[in-house]
Amino acid sequence: MEHWRERARQLKRETYALYLAYRDPRTPWYAKALAGIVVAYALSPIDLIPDPIPVLGYLDDLVLVPLGVALAIRVIPATVMEDSRRRAERVLAEGRPFNRAAAMVIVLIWLSLAALAVLGLARIL
Repeated sequence: MEHWRERARQLKRETYALYLAYRDPRTPWYAKALAGIVVAYALSPIDLIPDPIPVLGYLDDLVLVPLGVALAIRVIPATVMEDSRRRAERVLAEGRPFNRAAAMVIVLIWLSLAALAVLGLARIL
């Protein structure tokens, strides 16, 4: 069980390091795009497959997020990732990071998608 807890902590560190790499000016645009998508999905409270669905509910958390993180790490320059990992380690050691602007962007994206879904349903009905 401790092994899985450590893997979860490592994934959290890597996700935060990806966020820092996304904000780094040395990161190419395509790597920023991929890292932004992966970080937004990993931190989003809404999943592609809802967690209450037995077995499949946690599939995205166990498979999709780690695969996305691994892919994003491959396209980010190694020096940027190393710097981002060091910064992430420092920040996480000090406490839990929170970015209100990023949280608001994620909430606004999901509210916009919900509004579009409601409008689409209204047109159908």
